[in-house]
Amino acid sequence: MAADRRTVIENCAIATVDAHDTEYTDGYLVIADHRVESLGAGRAPEGLANVVRRIDATGHLVTPGLVNTHHHFYQWITRGLATDHNLFDWLVALYPTWARIDEPMVYAAARGSLAMMARGGVTTAMDHHYVYPRGSGDLSGAIIRAAHETGVRFTLARGSMDRGEKDGGLPPDFAVETLDDALAATEETVRRYHDASFDAMTQVAVAPCSPFSVSTELMRQGAELARRLGVRLHTHGSETVEEEKFCHERFGRGPTDYFDSTGWLGEDVWMAHCVHMNDSDIAAFARTRTGVAHCPSSNARLAAGIARVPDLLAAGVPVGLGVDGTASNESGELHTELRNALLINRLGPHKEAALNARQALRLGTYGGAQVLGRAAETGSLEPGKLADLVLWRMDTLAHASIADPVTALVFGAAAPVTASFVHGEQIVADGRLLTVDEDEIARATRAEARRLARIAARD
Repeated sequence: MAADRRTVIENCAIATVDAHDTEYTDGYLVIADHRVESLGAGRAPEGLANVVRRIDATGHLVTPGLVNTHHHFYQWITRGLATDHNLFDWLVALYPTWARIDEPMVYAAARGSLAMMARGGVTTAMDHHYVYPRGSGDLSGAIIRAAHETGVRFTLARGSMDRGEKDGGLPPDFAVETLDDALAATEETVRRYHDASFDAMTQVAVAPCSPFSVSTELMRQGAELARRLGVRLHTHGSETVEEEKFCHERFGRGPTDYFDSTGWLGEDVWMAHCVHMNDSDIAAFARTRTGVAHCPSSNARLAAGIARVPDLLAAGVPVGLGVDGTASNESGELHTELRNALLINRLGPHKEAALNARQALRLGTYGGAQVLGRAAETGSLEPGKLADLVLWRMDTLAHASIADPVTALVFGAAAPVTASFVHGEQIVADGRLLTVDEDEIARATRAEARRLARIAARD
């Protein structure tokens, strides 16, 4: 294989998360330009041309980069508020503040959210942004710019809401769009930013917010728009018992049946949360290959419940992990969700058989890539796939006495990231970002959080 430059990583444990869960206790991996060229047990092949770097990864575990499947970046500047609320009360408390966001705030918040994830092993991120107050600037462009600067692979789920307070919705009226404006702006965002190529760094999905903030017509026409443009669809679904009650009262059916009636089940769809699902709902998702973004920390923070992840997986539903917005998961780190997914699901009916360490790692890598429609390109370490990968240091005090590195990664403390590569380019070294200034981002997010708080307090 011709390559302009190669990076050789050796002397490491490797969890490939391929179809056979292939692992190497002492192996190597070769990056050729932007892709994984080869990997295996022992030393790398001799005589490789154009090797620009060799990494002795003794004491490390190499895994695919983590894939985040649900987030709301703008919430980075409203962390720590409404900490003792359920979902609906939390939304009522925070929407008046969120309705005051503008482009500088969203850009700063996106940088903070992305930086926190990237330094913790995320190589593919997504943002479901659905708050577009009138006159707030180019919010989608600001988010995509922040992702480009951070260096992660990125999907913008261009959200929308058209049910404000006057229509019985929760958000203030000036923070929602009309049906026609939402559809037109979403189409423009797709046409301007979506890249359908194998190695795309930026993609766009169509993403009306939720059944209780979006009209049926926006749901239906949003699905038609996405399929006409050939992009994926994303929304919130079955998050709380209150949402289920709302759907029965307003639409005469549960959330899954409502989604089905509006064209929102299919292999090009993924939904966040999916906590309150019965056997029929799970069967519908499995039959249509509709994906799920599991957000265990946020579900616990908002007392939403425990999603039936073991049952979803057993039925063949694609499931990935999500941070969710950092107003409901203040840490903003996906690698902690590996552990939380495992532990919280063991509180459910399957108990200790709910999930194991390797299933949790798969949720955070290959499962996430499936949900985002990118499993052919990333999510596992295989020749020909994109070089999105992480070197976790496992020989420090926190993990050194745990013999199995995958168990150490999932069950143990958050592991240090020695190196993270996206598209073959290193973006993290020894836990610090190489692409952006973390300290400057911290200052900027603090300033924008204070500015937003002052504006919200005046209104």
